[in-house]
Amino acid sequence: MAPVGFNDKVAFVWKVADKLRGTFKQHEYGSVMLPLLVLRRMDCVLDSTRDDVLAKAVEVGVLAPDGKTLGKTVDGGIDLLLKKAAGHRFYNLSPWTFSSMLHNDKQLADQLTTYIRRLSPDAERVIEAYHFDDKITRMDEADILYSVLADFAGMDLSPDAVSNEAMGYIFEELLRKFSEMSNETAGEHYTPREVIDLMVQLLLQGKAHAELVSNPKPVRTVYDPAAGTGGMLMGAAHGITQTNTGAMVKVFGQELNPSTWAIAQSDLLMQDSDPDQMASGNSLTQDHFAGKTFDFILANPPYGVDWKAYAQPIQDEHADRGFHGRFGAGLPRVSDGSLLFLQHMLSKMKTNGSRVGIVLSGSPLFSGAAGSGESEIRRWILEQDWLEGIVALPDQMFYNTGISTYVWILTNAKADEDRGIVRLVDGRDFGTKMKKSLGDKRKELTPDAINQLAQLYGGALDEFAEHDKVRLLRREEFGFHRITVERPLRRRWEVTPEVVLAETFTALSHLVGRHFETEKALLAEVADLSTKDKKAFAKACAIADPEAPVITKKGHPEPDPELRDQENVPLPEGFFDLDEASRPDVLKAEAERHLAEEIHPYVPDAWIDHTKTKVGVEIPFTRQFYVYTPPRPVEEIAAEIRALEGEIQGWMKGLGL
Repeated sequence: MAPVGFNDKVAFVWKVADKLRGTFKQHEYGSVMLPLLVLRRMDCVLDSTRDDVLAKAVEVGVLAPDGKTLGKTVDGGIDLLLKKAAGHRFYNLSPWTFSSMLHNDKQLADQLTTYIRRLSPDAERVIEAYHFDDKITRMDEADILYSVLADFAGMDLSPDAVSNEAMGYIFEELLRKFSEMSNETAGEHYTPREVIDLMVQLLLQGKAHAELVSNPKPVRTVYDPAAGTGGMLMGAAHGITQTNTGAMVKVFGQELNPSTWAIAQSDLLMQDSDPDQMASGNSLTQDHFAGKTFDFILANPPYGVDWKAYAQPIQDEHADRGFHGRFGAGLPRVSDGSLLFLQHMLSKMKTNGSRVGIVLSGSPLFSGAAGSGESEIRRWILEQDWLEGIVALPDQMFYNTGISTYVWILTNAKADEDRGIVRLVDGRDFGTKMKKSLGDKRKELTPDAINQLAQLYGGALDEFAEHDKVRLLRREEFGFHRITVERPLRRRWEVTPEVVLAETFTALSHLVGRHFETEKALLAEVADLSTKDKKAFAKACAIADPEAPVITKKGHPEPDPELRDQENVPLPEGFFDLDEASRPDVLKAEAERHLAEEIHPYVPDAWIDHTKTKVGVEIPFTRQFYVYTPPRPVEEIAAEIRALEGEIQGWMKGLGL
């Protein structure tokens, strides 16, 4: 249940936003209303200690005795003194309030700008990220600034009227509504709430749920390296506190886009959280939380985003630090950095157990051949036995893409019954069509659908093990070793008219029609040619012939590149439990068994080049849920065609044809 006062505050701000019509485009409404909401909240929160802060500022020389003129610069020590006087993580040295600024409508724009400049550094930085000065100027020139500010001044956002939790709900709901209003860009920064709810339910299962419930006052940390507007962090925090009202949740995040970071930082500010918990910058190259680990890690990183522009530090970390860094398992192709985010998230797991949830497109499931960066990352995850399960979402769930997406759940503290097993849950048919689409978002998950998927996932090992939307697979079933099958080179040599058409070989026309059993015999006839031309002539005359003798080198048959083939052979059960030293022999034995049973009955002269064998991993999710539908009987189709022909003839007679 949403806290008291939630709905009326949302409706009020939504109504005020209508005054922006004509001055701002709809996608800009949020960048005006949200910072004003933050400013008004701070105005109300600081009301009881405003005089104390101003007095302390005069005492330490930051303000002149008149309380209006700035004195010396606020340094770290003074900043802490002023925060202590305010009783909060922020303060304001302005002599004005939202109400007092309305007394002078001619100076309102200047006073509001000054009001923002007098905020504590952390708070001012958040408002600046909204580029709010320009918004003030536009409202002032359109003569709507006074009206909008007056509406906000009349809204009671004091802590007694609106708790921190309620403020978080208000901010999150307004953010959702403004994001939907600007659906052409919302998907870049906003994850639909129902997807977040599902992820949180999937994360808060099993041992994590039991420990959360059994502890009267648990402390949990949550981290999102692609925080966007902070929706996932807030969703996770709400889910944890709903599970245990005594829980203390600390959220941490990092966001690249400055404007989006401001929204996330504002949400934390509304709930009196430490501003250092929401960092700005690229988490892949500027990890603000290096060395820190968390209980729950979740993200919806951008899909298919090229990371070439900032590849160097990532490549350096991979090369220099290996598994002591974040990207030791491998680097995906530069056209999609999703698996970089996943490795970064896995590096944030606590040694005593964390749970990770990430939304990915279909590409990370199978892109990349054996030995590629993507395959090696998947292989590493399965070798560590960290992949608990994957849930397929319906398509058309997101604002800026209609592609199919998947929620991966990973943990380094699997339950005993989960070891070596991966759960797959097919939720593609659980979406409900929306009455009105929002960009590419045309489907949603209802609360019932979310609960069903969470139950299928949680009960995959017992009551739902046989459900048609559930599969349980050993981790080795996603792996294979790609073997190279060779066949002997068989050639004969014949000089044809086409060969001697080349200017280099016209003098050899007398050899047309001659056949040679060996290359040596052919070249004996063209001793005057250069070494380079001899090779070219021999290659032009060579003809593949399955009846010809096998070409050998040092007593061994030469492989025929044109007959070379590659096959994927499943990994044997228990392969990932083997030590590195014994794996090659096991793979070789399995490959030789496959050669004898599956290949030699058809090509008895084939062999395997074991030096070229590579282990690969892919997760063919949709294949696991494919259901064969037999074609209709021919008689049924023929009868339908005859019926249609009769119907068409009847229509033609009616037309007099």
